[in-house]
Amino acid sequence: MKYLKFNKKNWFLITLSLLIFGCSPAENSTLPGQETQAIDSNKADKIWPQLESDVKKDAQVEQRVADLLAKMTLQQKVAQMIQPEIRDITIEDMRTYGFGSYLNGGGGFPNNNKHSTPADWVLLAEKMYQASVDDSLDGSTIPTMWGTDAVHGHNNVIGATLFPHNIGLGAANNPTLIEKIAEVTATEVMVTGIDWVFAPTVAVVRDDRWGRTYEGYSEDPEIVRLYAASVVKGLQGHANKDFLGDKRVISTIKHFIGDGGTQGGDDQGENIASEQELFTVHAQGYVGGLTAGAQSVMASFNSWHGDKVHGHKYLLTDVLKNRMGFDGFVVGDWNGHGQVKGCIKENCAQAVNAGLDIFMVPTEAWRPLYDNIIAQVKQGDILQSRIDDAVTRILRVKVRAGLFEKPSPAKRVLSGNIALIGGESHREVARQAVRESLVLLKNNGQLLPLSPKQHILVAGDAADNIGKQSGGWSITWQGTGNKNSDFIGGSSIYSGIEQQVSAAGGQVTLSVDGSYTNKPDVAIVVFGEEPYAEGHGDIDNLEYQRGHKKDLALLTSLKAKGVPVVAVFISGRPMWVNAELNASDAFVAAWLPGSEGKAIADVLLKSPTDNIQHDFTGKLSFSWPKLPTQIVNRFDEDYQPLFSYGYGLTYQDDTLLADLSEQSNVALNTHLITDIFLGKAIAPWKMLLFSQQQNIEIESSSESLKGISYRTVDKEIQEDSFRLKTTGAASAGVKFINSNGFREDLTSELEKNADLTFSVKRDSDINAPVYITMNCETLGDSANCQASYNIQAQLAAFKQGEWQDIAISLHCFAEKGLQLSKVAVPFELRTSGAINLSVNHIRLVPNKATSAPLNCPQ
Repeated sequence: MKYLKFNKKNWFLITLSLLIFGCSPAENSTLPGQETQAIDSNKADKIWPQLESDVKKDAQVEQRVADLLAKMTLQQKVAQMIQPEIRDITIEDMRTYGFGSYLNGGGGFPNNNKHSTPADWVLLAEKMYQASVDDSLDGSTIPTMWGTDAVHGHNNVIGATLFPHNIGLGAANNPTLIEKIAEVTATEVMVTGIDWVFAPTVAVVRDDRWGRTYEGYSEDPEIVRLYAASVVKGLQGHANKDFLGDKRVISTIKHFIGDGGTQGGDDQGENIASEQELFTVHAQGYVGGLTAGAQSVMASFNSWHGDKVHGHKYLLTDVLKNRMGFDGFVVGDWNGHGQVKGCIKENCAQAVNAGLDIFMVPTEAWRPLYDNIIAQVKQGDILQSRIDDAVTRILRVKVRAGLFEKPSPAKRVLSGNIALIGGESHREVARQAVRESLVLLKNNGQLLPLSPKQHILVAGDAADNIGKQSGGWSITWQGTGNKNSDFIGGSSIYSGIEQQVSAAGGQVTLSVDGSYTNKPDVAIVVFGEEPYAEGHGDIDNLEYQRGHKKDLALLTSLKAKGVPVVAVFISGRPMWVNAELNASDAFVAAWLPGSEGKAIADVLLKSPTDNIQHDFTGKLSFSWPKLPTQIVNRFDEDYQPLFSYGYGLTYQDDTLLADLSEQSNVALNTHLITDIFLGKAIAPWKMLLFSQQQNIEIESSSESLKGISYRTVDKEIQEDSFRLKTTGAASAGVKFINSNGFREDLTSELEKNADLTFSVKRDSDINAPVYITMNCETLGDSANCQASYNIQAQLAAFKQGEWQDIAISLHCFAEKGLQLSKVAVPFELRTSGAINLSVNHIRLVPNKATSAPLNCPQ
């Protein structure tokens, strides 16, 4: 498909047609027990269209739902509204309560094992299903649903096909291909017995500093609207053809609404767009997806003008359900209801009244939430009619999906057909997507395409790294802790180059640091962002490798030796890379291509007969910044990007890119906090769980050794903290070490009078010493270069169940003999006692220590 031509006039006509379509005003129905927010409803009727879904209401479906609802108790109804996570419930819990649905979060696997096989996934789905239809305890035979984040393929499952992340698919601008990708994803999901996918993300990204930028197709609502419809049809089937049949799954358009437009690109932050802009820019994915028949919508973490969307009745009920006519259900995001004013994750009547139908409530919070909703209905804080509305919507989707008639998960048409997981035909679709997503930003001297008969040096730490090229949401939530061997059937960028060069009689050398014995004819350097997901990817400006230009040094060293350089940039967003562009003869924005890295060679390399195999067709669906502080979007009044929306060279273009300014105009902030753990270990650190002399790297959301267990938990956002439970059977704890095996010079942090600071919450008595250590040895203690402090007294003084900060000056560690110039372990927590302790945000905070006597722990 050619890149769509688009202008303000066309956009006005499209918007106008949407407003005119079905323009009779919706009935102004306010749910009892919740006051209407002070918003002009007449204005709302003019802004928000009445949509006509391809999926029509059916009298037989409605009657069946009504009959089911009439026989249900209040407890059974509320259970349909509760969605716990697989790590927090048992099969017996499902039998007892009959939850309407459950999920696996990113990093949640059957048996807590990321290497679980498709058979393991099916077995858990089967057990949960059978427990849900077992009426021996709860009296209900309503089948449950399993929801999963399959956001670029079935990305939680080892061996699945991983497609480019959405930012790359936006550059491909091919709705037909996108529908095929969604269909393949549905197939692989169905193989594992799962019914429901939390996709597509239809955020229209306006600030690329946002850590979820790569989950957006574009900064422009046009592509997002088209793609939303394509993905919904690919996942669910067309309304008049195979709709939610044996090879289809329920889709979710998310996150309603405005998640891509928060101030400062702050994940879960504040959107202050006008209501007209909220529709014109941020709602277009819902126009496309709801019209195509999406059966669920996920509420967004963000606020709109100060009010969290999870508790926003006007947006969830008056706009989405009443005005736009959505008759499916609204599901919350990970404990998102707990962020509503006046709520906690265990208690939030406001969200029910606002229109939230299903609570995504991981951790143990599901039990009190279930009890509280029941009590609040009995007290009149939540009307029975609102509960009945929510459950009607849930049952309507289940009936439409055929869950009452379909066989149990283990007996469904595709279940257990492991040949379909990462099947060759699926991978070929992914390879097409990779080829079409690549955007050529620079090709001076028409260096590309390369002859495979040359001696090609392949360098950079992303060259032979499938995890890095796949990004976040790849097996693990953050996409970290993975090895190439975890991506069964996948291929790195280097492997594709090596295969083609060797077949053509050329020579290829892999050298991460760019060193070589025999000078190559050309170098392909593959580098870019480390994997991240959600708020952990938020940054304050778009400068790449700010303050540590390791990859730039590699590029310039090769160029200085007279080696032509092709840069392949792996990233989840456009970034300020002026210096890297200058140091490269050709520059390719490869985004996050997923598991099929070898497809990149199809575009970079000629055939053995020196013919072009595949030309570049990708075009920027995001404007590329001219400065690291520039926030630039198509149709801005003062639109001056480095590369415009829609830019992308082909092999027919003889375009010379002149050297760019390398002045960032960003002053270095000497007050910056240095993070060690912020929801995950921050590079260059990685986490180890240890017990006595045994150490294991923490690669998933839960790990255990003798006498200690580790589990991710929530403080403010999803899995931003970890909990340690020790039994006292061994000296055990957690430590952070340099992932490269190096020691770090933290002398500058000492000079900045920094404190080692972290937040803790104790959920047990502290009856034994708890040591915080920094040392110069990767494993074990070194008497000559380590310092420890016992924080037992501080912990014991804290109120149980409440978060508190602990800060220890680096001067305290230095006085005990720690050499800050060669720190191998910046944080270790160790105890030989029995404790239950949660830890959040370990960091070095400057300008804390003063000239006053140090208050070091004893």
